Amino acid sequence: MTSFFSRLKNGLSRSRDALSQLVPGGSVDALSEEEWLDIEDGLIMADCGGELAGELVHKARKRRGGSVQALKESMISMLPEVEPVNMPAGGPFVLLVVGVNGTGKTTTIGKIATMFRQQGKSVLVGAADTFRAAAVEQLAVWVERAGAEMVRQHEGADPAAVAFDTIQRGVARNYDVVIIDTAGRVQTDRGLMDELAKVRRVITKAYPEAPHEVWQVVDGGTGQNAVMQVDKFREVAGTSGLIVTKLDGSGKGGIVLQLSHRFGLPIRYVGVGETLEDLMEFDGEAFINSLLPDQPE
Repeated sequence: MTSFFSRLKNGLSRSRDALSQLVPGGSVDALSEEEWLDIEDGLIMADCGGELAGELVHKARKRRGGSVQALKESMISMLPEVEPVNMPAGGPFVLLVVGVNGTGKTTTIGKIATMFRQQGKSVLVGAADTFRAAAVEQLAVWVERAGAEMVRQHEGADPAAVAFDTIQRGVARNYDVVIIDTAGRVQTDRGLMDELAKVRRVITKAYPEAPHEVWQVVDGGTGQNAVMQVDKFREVAGTSGLIVTKLDGSGKGGIVLQLSHRFGLPIRYVGVGETLEDLMEFDGEAFINSLLPDQPE
């Protein structure tokens, strides 16, 4: 995972540089009380959140003499294991993708479709974000580029109806993967969240086993707002995994740890740029090594 490591190391340079200044000389030896307080402050500023930063420091100080390496080990141990996607044998794998506008959701769906196509799978995408014509057109470009197919209706069409039609076509024509896009809903808008809940209900009625996964796209640079988004979307849509985008200088990195710790959800992918190669499968150990300063042998 050299590519993963190097890209994250560059993308998280702001958090990494800030934390480097708080680790005196990159020492692996036990740190002083003041040094640990500085590191805790640095973790908070990197979007780990106060509660988690305190817990990580507390655990690290109990491990291996309280070194920075112990902090890395504490971070790695708290990341949920990412299981391979379980592809059903008797029908399409149905993926529902949710998230607010501006997180990179539409682009991410295109990249996911491309990855499945590169695995030799047939992919059908449902453009259920019917409130923004530009979103549908952007998705169409990605779908065509991926060699996938798309179900779309007129602007303002019922999103649940688009989802239903997509599932029906996916089952009838034996697609391997069906991806349903949804409108970029603001988690504080009750009406839009109710609409999202309806989309999920209709998907299940069309195909009782679906959705097999609900992945939420979050912007790594939005800090505590990302936590509130995941909290609400998990309640309404049943989020089962996360994709954290924009870790290319705007994201502080610690939000990945905070989301994993608070919700116990696996991080499926992280994004550090705009190209297909910049959406990468999450590697917890490489991520932590990219976030914290290097330690001498």
